[in-house]
Amino acid sequence: MVSKDVEIEPTATRVWVDGRIIFIELTDGRIIGFPADRFKILKNATGEQLKEVKLRLNGYALRWESLDEDITVPGIVAGKFQLS
Repeated sequence: MVSKDVEIEPTATRVWVDGRIIFIELTDGRIIGFPADRFKILKNATGEQLKEVKLRLNGYALRWESLDEDITVPGIVAGKFQLS
């Protein structure tokens, strides 16, 4: 039996980029957007590079292959952003 107090880590069902804002849609329907410039590697990425983002690890992480950058979805939800 699973306790009701157990929190399930959020995962993303979709990711997209609009300008320099990255959006994720979570399994619970929430949509979260954050500025790419909050992350050192993404800050220097071109708009085209930003749009190459893919969901990985069953929606647990975002991956930019050409930039060699990974960001976890639970980290985004918790507001754990690198500061430039």
